[in-house]
Amino acid sequence: MITAVCHCGAVALEIAEAPTEVTDCTCSICRRYGALWAYYPLDQVRLVPPAAATDTYMWDDRSIAFHRCRTCGCVTHWSPVDPARNRMGVNARLIPTADLAQARVRHLDGGVTERYLD
Repeated sequence: MITAVCHCGAVALEIAEAPTEVTDCTCSICRRYGALWAYYPLDQVRLVPPAAATDTYMWDDRSIAFHRCRTCGCVTHWSPVDPARNRMGVNARLIPTADLAQARVRHLDGGVTERYLD
């Protein structure tokens, strides 16, 4: 079990296993957040406590909601608006660095071509 925790500890995400790959996206919001995204099926991540501990922000086509801790403001994860979409992103910068040591970093040109650069 891996736990990703915001700065103040008010929000934690429990994940079955460490990511083998994380994505560094350059789209307009991800580069501002400075997040590395680890992607998981919805049933592999548990938010502790439930969503009341986070605020959300949506933009563009409003298909995903970015969550941040209400207390310290750390971006914790994004979740799909459509419940049929079985994928979410966990901010891997909240995962202990030892658990990320073996993860491959993929670079996504999310701002222009929407393709991986490596």
